[in-house]
Amino acid sequence: MIDILKVIIIGIVEGITEWLPIRSTGHMILVDEFINLNMSNEFKEVFLVVIQLGAIAAVGVIFFKKLNPFIQDQQKRRDVLNTWLKIIIASIPAAVFGLLLDDWLNDTLYNYITVAVMLVVYGIVFIVVETFLKGKQPTVTSLSHLTYRTAFMIGMFQVLSLIPGTSRSGATIIGGLVLGTSRFVAAEFSFFLSIPVMVGASLLKIMKFGLDFTTLELSMLGIGMVVAFTTSIVAIRFLIAYIKQHDFKVFGYYRIVLGVIVVIYFLIN
Repeated sequence: MIDILKVIIIGIVEGITEWLPIRSTGHMILVDEFINLNMSNEFKEVFLVVIQLGAIAAVGVIFFKKLNPFIQDQQKRRDVLNTWLKIIIASIPAAVFGLLLDDWLNDTLYNYITVAVMLVVYGIVFIVVETFLKGKQPTVTSLSHLTYRTAFMIGMFQVLSLIPGTSRSGATIIGGLVLGTSRFVAAEFSFFLSIPVMVGASLLKIMKFGLDFTTLELSMLGIGMVVAFTTSIVAIRFLIAYIKQHDFKVFGYYRIVLGVIVVIYFLIN
């Protein structure tokens, strides 16, 4: 029963931090310190990645009309297929570098120092970018105006999220803003880009671990995904509503504070 409660808490943290540009890894490291799951290190690594599938499902539900390629209206179907093509093009850089560097990144950079530094660095970047863009009008105000070239360049920014603590949504949103998209387009395209990247990462972890899950492990995965899905629905809708009236600076300040907390906590311990 205690382990189930721990899984629920982790699912909630994943659902919130995956979509807000504050990086789920930093939070997961802290949560893992206080909530020690009774599972092997190998399964824990799989669990923390695979529950993201629940978060992805939330994107599919909220943006179903924009992502459904089987819609009857021909013009809308072309728009959806065009969107998917942009998603695929933008996903190529992270897929290539992710496959090449997955083991090295886990062995070398998955530690609290890297996470803390990246939390602070990208917190500062958010504040600087928003300050620089204040008063300037975006050149891309809808997803249909996003060119394939710009989509690919946003995908290059997404490669930076392979470094623990960077934040996948944070890197792609910053990329979008720098390249002239509105906050809404940057956030929306970031949501869409999560689908192939997170599905690919989950499949990669499962392939490395194998399919030999125990009943308890399957239960943990199922509960974690359901909780992450439910929480993600709330988090995504909150972010969409928030950025209509505000910029991303508050997330920058939050990242800096969290990075400092991570350093202080681990130095003390």
